[in-house]
Amino acid sequence: MSGLSVQRSQGFSLLELLVAIAIMGMAMGLLYRASGGSARSVGQAEASQRAGIVLESLLSARDAVPETGVNESGRTAGFEWAVRSEPWAQGADLDPRAVPLHRVFMTVRWLDGERWRQLEAVTLLPQRRAVVPGGS
Repeated sequence: MSGLSVQRSQGFSLLELLVAIAIMGMAMGLLYRASGGSARSVGQAEASQRAGIVLESLLSARDAVPETGVNESGRTAGFEWAVRSEPWAQGADLDPRAVPLHRVFMTVRWLDGERWRQLEAVTLLPQRRAVVPGGS
């Protein structure tokens, strides 16, 4: 047996290549799903942040509520918003001289793909004092 030499192949077999391609395909699929989910999450966070800014502007537009209350709604920058109020009875019970308060409900909603999302806030605002003609 001294004259015979065995040569070994230096490459991969077809089965090894198929297994490697299958593993790489599964890894790429998982990576694609993860990055797609991250991009979707960033988009949702941005929309929520913009809705918060709309909600803030609705609140800053009011420093008091008329005696009749507020019931308004509208659309701006792709968002639907609504503001309504109701008298807050607890404030009047404590001190009759106290400024009456109104509980103000604010809602901002938007369409995220096929699903509606919304952001809500509730606060208390004083009732606007009636303007007395000739008074100071």
